[in-house]
Amino acid sequence: MKKQLRIIISGGGTGGHIFPAVSIANAIKEQHPDAEILFVGAEGRMEMQRVPAAGYKIIGLPIAGFNRKNLLKNFSVLIKIIRSQLKARKIIKDFQPHAAVGVGGYASGPTLKMAGMMGIPTLIQEQNSYAGVTNKLLAKKADKICVAYEGMERFFDKEKIILTGNPVRQGLLKSINKEEAIRSFGLDPQKKTILIVGGSLGARTINNCVMKGLDKIKHSDVQFIWQTGKFYIDEARKTVKQAGELPMLYTTDFISDMATAYSAADLVISRAGAGSISEFCLLQKPVILVPSPNVAEDHQTKNALALVNKEAALYVKDAEAENELLDLAIKTVQQPEVLKKLSNHIAALAFKDSANVIAQEVCKLAEQYQQKHEH
Repeated sequence: MKKQLRIIISGGGTGGHIFPAVSIANAIKEQHPDAEILFVGAEGRMEMQRVPAAGYKIIGLPIAGFNRKNLLKNFSVLIKIIRSQLKARKIIKDFQPHAAVGVGGYASGPTLKMAGMMGIPTLIQEQNSYAGVTNKLLAKKADKICVAYEGMERFFDKEKIILTGNPVRQGLLKSINKEEAIRSFGLDPQKKTILIVGGSLGARTINNCVMKGLDKIKHSDVQFIWQTGKFYIDEARKTVKQAGELPMLYTTDFISDMATAYSAADLVISRAGAGSISEFCLLQKPVILVPSPNVAEDHQTKNALALVNKEAALYVKDAEAENELLDLAIKTVQQPEVLKKLSNHIAALAFKDSANVIAQEVCKLAEQYQQKHEH
């Protein structure tokens, strides 16, 4: 009689880390319905709400990221790291996992470090085309490293790498009628539609482009679905109100049904987070990427260029976005042959079954550990 598997999944901080983590957990549950899964996140971050909403238990660590601008502030960060490692150790002792998974983000550091030191097999999921500091350190002890881009042996031991792609939110792949999708936003199915997203928290530069370009939008004969993020919604609504009637612009702080939003869109404007890019590849969406300059090691620019070099996306630098972004988007969305080329090229980069492939690797590690230690 097989005993149930116990697996820890750690990481978070942004939607880009949480969605893949939940997708992996769901895939493990499909393969092993009685598996017990525990998440470890960072206190006060988004995962502390999102993970329980997806039906999983989560424990928070008192972890924070390093302040790269003011090094003196990092003394308290070091204290938090030590406290987090001690707490992670206690969590692992109590839960006794057979494997630990790290999806990136603050919390994965202490959890995977402690799991490795305690002899628990670990698997890292590196989403970006350029490996982060935490994952490079954790990789030395890790048993498997699942990556989304080719050429990652510059960062990791080639023997450990599996090219799996990034898991995406399961609900995105349902088929939705495009006309109905457009109508659900109160827009006109006859017109070209651009979806503007700045990640789950919003993007200051992209929002500024829209607010300063409302006149362009008004006279463009194109319509827009604009997700501002919760920090920017009040300012956005106020600016739109002052501009007068804009029936071609749908403004919201958060779109919970992204599948419908993607179905409505002929073109997407987005930051270049690894998770978002994986979604565009699977959905074959033409996209203009505006990489965030505020991301560690400029990951997003590297992610964007990996696509641009294969003619699978367009790219505008953050610093140049206010002058260039809207003009490029309005011009591109009215060129069917350009949209078609972008769509075909980005589709070629898609991985269809990432969550299941990663889940299989996790379960394999867990079962091997279980056989060794529980007889």
